[in-house]
Amino acid sequence: MKKIVKKFGQLMLISMLVLSVFLAGCSSKEKTSSGKGGQTEITFWHGSTGIGLEAMNALVKSFEESHPDIKVKMVYTEANEGADQKLLTSVTGGNPPDVATFDRFKVGSWAAQDALTDLTDMAAADGISQDRYYPYAWDEASYEGKLYAIPYSTDARLLYYNKDHFKEVGLDPDNPPKTIKELEEAAEKLTIKDGNRFKRIGFIPWYGQGWLYSWGWSFGGEFYNESTGEVTANDPKIVEALEWMVDFGKKYNVEDISGFESSAGSDALDPFISGQLSMKIDGNWTVTGINKFKPDLNYGVTPIPTPTGTDFTTWSGGHSFIIPKGAKNVEAAWEFLKYFGGPEGAKAYYSKLEGDFSVQPAVNEELGRANDPILKEFVDILPNSHHRPVISEGQLLWNELATAVENSTRGNGTPQENLDKATETVNKALKKE
Repeated sequence: MKKIVKKFGQLMLISMLVLSVFLAGCSSKEKTSSGKGGQTEITFWHGSTGIGLEAMNALVKSFEESHPDIKVKMVYTEANEGADQKLLTSVTGGNPPDVATFDRFKVGSWAAQDALTDLTDMAAADGISQDRYYPYAWDEASYEGKLYAIPYSTDARLLYYNKDHFKEVGLDPDNPPKTIKELEEAAEKLTIKDGNRFKRIGFIPWYGQGWLYSWGWSFGGEFYNESTGEVTANDPKIVEALEWMVDFGKKYNVEDISGFESSAGSDALDPFISGQLSMKIDGNWTVTGINKFKPDLNYGVTPIPTPTGTDFTTWSGGHSFIIPKGAKNVEAAWEFLKYFGGPEGAKAYYSKLEGDFSVQPAVNEELGRANDPILKEFVDILPNSHHRPVISEGQLLWNELATAVENSTRGNGTPQENLDKATETVNKALKKE
């Protein structure tokens, strides 16, 4: 949605000035009448359910108690692509909510469409700055040097490993793999195969959160060049990472691995929880599932191995609050964003979510997230985390990387060929804008 600037003559300008005065008066009346006792009511779209909804309710209650002049009307919108389309339609139709929760991954593409309110000046005026957040979270909420969202949630990916399985095959459960070579050796010892069927598989590189982002960064690659504005999915280190994934698949027969994956369950039947998979890359949310379905599972987490056994990293996603373009109550909406973007609002929310992390390091520290030995590993890696490139074609890049992995591991083209194609496809799309 690009801005369209219309020029009027002097006669029309006079008419507009008169009309603007009239509309301003109407707008003022609308605001004060929308809530009780002269309150301004802001409409807030969210996709929270279960314990997440309890946390969001706690945030809204805390905000309203400290801002008695603002009423928050919560509206549930299912968190899927349909919700995105509904939000975009509301923006183009000139009737968006005042606030909405939003995947930070999509901020770049929506900002490029001029569908989000620029928060830069409001944030600067109220002292909301990058030093309060993990760097990747602030960067992912920004586009072309301007802030378009207030980040709030985050996550990370680590290697989960079954300590009992380690003991069984003679591996040290207190010394998990640090290098790619050690990971390969452990996977081989842990795997139990009967013909084409895995009774237990030690590791599958692409299972869970083993996306190419996870391995590309762990191998030392970069997916985007900030200075040129070009995607670099064919970075030699990323190619090396995908080549390793392909070789791993060949060793254990990718078709046999696929058969194992297709029969894998979820929740209590998750292969890691059920003991059919000894190691996997996954996010911190998996801790909640383990606590629920197999609280006595003897496991640990450790940084994703690298070729050198040093320079450990991860990548993080998460959500944010936005003010859609065309919102009616920007000032009141900003007060809500500012509140959640500060420690008081974040604590009101995260005190209800014991296994989740704030994008504010000080909040995680105050809530004792690092007191739990498992969660501490995730908190410790966050300062070294990456975010996916903030570009208008972020979803296209994600899709192209997934296709490159699928084709390469299935023998349809080499990693170099497939990543060259992915890079070319995304960069062409970026240049068309």
